[in-house]
Amino acid sequence: MRVISGTTGSLVLLTALAMPVAGLSAQPNGSTDPNIVVTGERLPDASQLPKGPEVKGIITARTADKIKVTTADGSAQTIAIAEYTKIKAGSGLFGGGKNLGPSALLNGLPVTVKTLQAPGVLVASEVTFKGGDLKTANMIRTGTNQRFEAAEAATEALRGRMGDIDKYNIKGTTNVYFDTGKWDLSERAKADLCAASTQAEATENALMLVVGYTDTVGSDDYNQTLSEKRASKVMNYLQQVCHWKPYRMLTPTGMAKADPAADNSTPEGRAQNRRVSVNILVSKAVDVN
Repeated sequence: MRVISGTTGSLVLLTALAMPVAGLSAQPNGSTDPNIVVTGERLPDASQLPKGPEVKGIITARTADKIKVTTADGSAQTIAIAEYTKIKAGSGLFGGGKNLGPSALLNGLPVTVKTLQAPGVLVASEVTFKGGDLKTANMIRTGTNQRFEAAEAATEALRGRMGDIDKYNIKGTTNVYFDTGKWDLSERAKADLCAASTQAEATENALMLVVGYTDTVGSDDYNQTLSEKRASKVMNYLQQVCHWKPYRMLTPTGMAKADPAADNSTPEGRAQNRRVSVNILVSKAVDVN
């Protein structure tokens, strides 16, 4: 692990994706909410569709009629929400297995999705989650006001807003490293991530920003996807195992081979560049140290 701490440092703020959360269903007549967009063709009846795979992960994107679920291995699956989709919370604050509407499917919510296989798309037959997780996801919406863009637009937006700097102080950076072409976490990386979470928990008003990187081996498209998978893997581990609260996590991103930490012409340098940086940040507006 390489830890770099500072009380006065600043970091390029990669929060171009932070926008109001879009809803999943049409508003009642008379509503003019510009964030609500209903699109897509009518899905086949459930009785006409064969059973698809069960998908477990965190909702990391949503539109009017679809959610994107990122699984523990960093892969993402887009799943359509139909009129017949059952949406249920377990016992707890929202408890009792009560059937909820699609507006409950919030960014940051860990879910288990039973699917049906429609032509070209998976359709959710049932989405379940814990009531306490729904409360946390609500904090994401009201506390960080996040929304996901399309992946291609997200990358360009991040690269185009590098001037948005000096809003946060860096309180610490933990780097975890990966083998060539891999995004699996080593035992050392897992321990380092929970240590970083503990450090951040002890820092008042701390947020985390997770950024994935690669070396220069492979194409630009390949490295972009690989860096995003690494960042998602780290984000999921921090939230699911180290218990870092999702509403204290800024939108993770992959930066491919940008900002190398070392010389890519040597094996040792490339090894240092195959990393994910976990940055502990505090807004300058509230940082008293």
